[in-house]
Amino acid sequence: MTELRPASPADASALAAAYVRNRDHLRPWEPHRPESFFTEAGQKERLLDAAAPRWLLTEGELVIGQATLSGVARGPFCSASLGYWIDGAHTGRGLATRLVEEVCRAAREELGLHRVEAGTVLANTASQRVLAKAGFTEIGVAPRYLHIDGAWRDHRLFQRILHDGPPTA
Repeated sequence: MTELRPASPADASALAAAYVRNRDHLRPWEPHRPESFFTEAGQKERLLDAAAPRWLLTEGELVIGQATLSGVARGPFCSASLGYWIDGAHTGRGLATRLVEEVCRAAREELGLHRVEAGTVLANTASQRVLAKAGFTEIGVAPRYLHIDGAWRDHRLFQRILHDGPPTA
């Protein structure tokens, strides 16, 4: 049975193991990572960064997915950027859509955000389908947007408006 929960520094070992297990699966969609990223210490450092809320999708002790909200902005913007992935052995089961939907719920209800944005490499049609199913709309294409898998890659950009109320304090 899968569980979605906030990540904590205690998850560093399991998260490092998940990244090692999925290194080839994630390579086309991720920036170059130093070797330290794939270690427990490297993951613990990331998990201690309170500015980037993270959630884990787990099956027992096994991490099978992660979502992160980065660049959380308050004030009149009330927005964040979403990044997520699912273990290569668990794709095609609707887990990514569930993960994205739940993180958007938390972004609205727990963080008071108005908007969440996400970008995908143009060739990542599976992730684009996930975003569409989770209520995101395409807002454009950004040329050479991120350095992914060794080159500057164009990205398709999406957003989901979470509410139209005023910014929360």
